[in-house]
Amino acid sequence: MDFALTAAQLERYEAVLDETRDRLADDAASAADKWKTAAALGLTGLCIPAEYGGGGLGAFDTALTLAAFGRGCPDTGLVFGVSAHLLAGAVAIRDFGAERLRRELLPGLAAGELVAANAITEDEAGSDTSRLAVTAHRDHDAYVINGEKSFVSNGPAADVLVTYATTAPDGGFLGISAFAVPAGHTGIHLGDPLAKMGLAGCQAGRVGFQDCRVSEDYLLGGEGQGSAIFAHAMTWERACLFATYIGMMDDQLERCVAHARRRRQFGRPIARFQAVSHRIATMKQRLESARLLMYRACWLIDQGAGEQTAAAALSKVAVSEAAVANSLDAIQIFGAQGYLVAGGVERYLRDSVPARLFSGTTEIQRDIIAREMGL
Repeated sequence: MDFALTAAQLERYEAVLDETRDRLADDAASAADKWKTAAALGLTGLCIPAEYGGGGLGAFDTALTLAAFGRGCPDTGLVFGVSAHLLAGAVAIRDFGAERLRRELLPGLAAGELVAANAITEDEAGSDTSRLAVTAHRDHDAYVINGEKSFVSNGPAADVLVTYATTAPDGGFLGISAFAVPAGHTGIHLGDPLAKMGLAGCQAGRVGFQDCRVSEDYLLGGEGQGSAIFAHAMTWERACLFATYIGMMDDQLERCVAHARRRRQFGRPIARFQAVSHRIATMKQRLESARLLMYRACWLIDQGAGEQTAAAALSKVAVSEAAVANSLDAIQIFGAQGYLVAGGVERYLRDSVPARLFSGTTEIQRDIIAREMGL
């Protein structure tokens, strides 16, 4: 596998980076306006097929573009929200929705006119998604959904909910089905935004279903295929969404190097002290190791290779753990300045901590890796 970027890939990366820095640097802009700007840059439809108005990109090029977005945008929550909309939402509809459903939803999702949210987490179903309390029972040519999802990224602003419900209570993983439900359906309640530690640019909230009647046309795949659909979407998300953090760490490292060269103590730049230079060298090592694992996972997805699930898990662990470790190091390098909100360094840590939790915790990823090794 050759990860040398082509001229076209480099050009796209630089264009997105420049446009993001130019148009999304204003922290005073509203979340809605930032979303519209991201949509205008084509970021809400990167891997949606061109026939539905998207960019038609594969996993590798999608990740590269999200890395540029993550590097240039100071609102990592916005980048996360767009990525979740695309990878956990649109990918499931793209690959498992009937043609009529794809034509109904994908153009709006690609244009950013519709916001997608992935609704699976429940109060008693976080890592264990085989026992969902939300149910969907068939009633003639429709399903009636009841229950509540506890933590839905993009939930308060969602137009489309990719949701998972139990259709066969004794079926375990084979008893889960997936639906793409327009949020305007009767019986859906979108909760208020939850207060979070970081990723403030992506609202998250509870979503309730009360006798929500959904046509069978909104079923993704076949009944009982929900677990497989979720696993497929998560492979894309674990590989591509975490490119956001690769871009964030590129920006972070650039700032640390500049600060170490500029900041003087005891008559010389702090970069001249081995304790500082070695810390920055370790940050670079973590970043580049994580980048290569991310590249490999995305390449395997594009190749349709069987080992893509484990590769995405390896990438997710490496990127998320590196993001947290590098963010702690960045605060140490900046000292008191790094602890102040005004400096913008501490936000890297706040936005990185949840990376070890969402899309499956670090511990779950290691379970996946071990299972794929036959352990």
